Amino acid sequence: MSSHAGDFDHGRISENHHSKHELPGGLYLRRARTGDVKGIEALVAPLAGERILLAKDTVTYFESLQEFWLVVDPQPDGSEILAGCGALHIIWADLAEARTVATSPDYRGRGVGKAIIKQLLADAREIGVDRVFCLTFETGFFGSLGFEPIKGIPVSPEVYVELLHSTDEGVAEFLDLARVKPNTLGNSRMIKYL
Repeated sequence: MSSHAGDFDHGRISENHHSKHELPGGLYLRRARTGDVKGIEALVAPLAGERILLAKDTVTYFESLQEFWLVVDPQPDGSEILAGCGALHIIWADLAEARTVATSPDYRGRGVGKAIIKQLLADAREIGVDRVFCLTFETGFFGSLGFEPIKGIPVSPEVYVELLHSTDEGVAEFLDLARVKPNTLGNSRMIKYL
C-alpha cells in the first residue's frame, strides 16, 4: 500500500457512499443531493401545515443536506419520485437526533420510514454515537424500532450546561426547555440506545 495520499482513490469511496442501494419493491435508498432540496421541502410542507413537522427555510435544508437520506422510486423516464426522507443531526459526542423524517402518503406502509431510520441508526453507530433521539407523534412506529420515551434529561449536568449554548432548536427540544414548548407541537421525546 502506498503512503502517498494522492494514490488513494477517494472518488471510488465517494461514488459508493452516494450510490443507490436497492430496497424491496423496486425502491432505492440514497444520499440527498442539492437537486433534491425542492422535493424534500414539498414532502415536508403538508406535514408542517398539519403541525406534525416544523417548517424550515430553504437555506436550512441546503446547510444540512449531507445529513439526509432519501428513499426514491425510479421511473421509466429516468426521473425519481421522492418516497421519504430523514436526517441524522449530531448533537454531542454520543448523541444525535433523527429529524425531518417524512414519508409520502403514497408510499406509507411499504417500509420507507423503517429503511430510513435503520440507515440513520447505522450511520450513528459508524460515527460513534450511541444514543439517537427523536421528537415524534409516531410513537408506535419509533417504539417498534426500539425507541422509548425519554424520562428527564439523559445527559450529565456538565453536558447539559454545554448544550444550553447551542442555537439549534432540536437541542432545545431534547433538553425540554420551556422556550420551545410551542414548537414541539405536542410530540413525544423518544430515544434509542445503540
